[in-house]
Amino acid sequence: MRMLLPALLLGLAAASLSPAQAATSDCGDAAALVQQAYPKALKSADGASFTLDPHTSIALAPRDSDSPFRLVCKIWPAHDDLLLVAVPLTDSARSSDDGHVGDIELLVVDRNSQQVRQRLLQPGLVTDDAVAIRKIELDTGRYGLAPGVTAFGLRIEMANHSQPNPFSETDLRLYTVAGAALRLVLDGLVVAGNGGEGDSNCAGFFHSSQVSLKMSPAIHRGHHDIIAAERTDIDKPSPGKNGECRSHPGKPVIRTYRLRYDGSRYPVPGKLKALEP
Repeated sequence: MRMLLPALLLGLAAASLSPAQAATSDCGDAAALVQQAYPKALKSADGASFTLDPHTSIALAPRDSDSPFRLVCKIWPAHDDLLLVAVPLTDSARSSDDGHVGDIELLVVDRNSQQVRQRLLQPGLVTDDAVAIRKIELDTGRYGLAPGVTAFGLRIEMANHSQPNPFSETDLRLYTVAGAALRLVLDGLVVAGNGGEGDSNCAGFFHSSQVSLKMSPAIHRGHHDIIAAERTDIDKPSPGKNGECRSHPGKPVIRTYRLRYDGSRYPVPGKLKALEP
């Protein structure tokens, strides 16, 4: 796992790139969806999960559940005949309360036939430890990368439990459909989070950043450049004369990054690179 970098809070400037929340209800009959995509999966006695040989678990959490390790579905507005599905595949033999081990498989499903059109396994994306996965979402913002090419996103939010040393991070990955294949075109851009060090009472140093994304008119290898503008804010709170905790914000720092398509992917700048699984 990499060293902690300045954490980022998402703030997409263009409405067309704002994240669309994944609706659990979009899964419809989730059990039937899983059975169609994984014909060899065995349903649990309580109907809450499936198991793939030998010990890979697929959870079907209730619609009001906040468990991050559940099936996530979202109708794709750019192609409303398609359903996007993120399937956390948890290795139950190697997972515990202290951490999880597993992958995510992304599916693009025909809403009429329920047939899987494209699928892509992403190894290690539900592997965590002290920095635990809090949320997995599908992002159907309008990522128009090229004429006729619209991407969708996968967001994974992670955080620790430390009050004096808080840390959280949300990562974005972008995918496009190319014929029968699903392709990863942006691998792990940090888009949200916070971090810092404090004494658990008041005093400390904390930072947060905000990244706005927009498509540039400039084109490289047939794809628009992506402009990522990062705003970093800091605060050094300390006790006042009467014991109250007072904020002492610093001057915001703005940095801009240009992501250029290299013919396969958009390379991510090191300072915006996500935690390694």
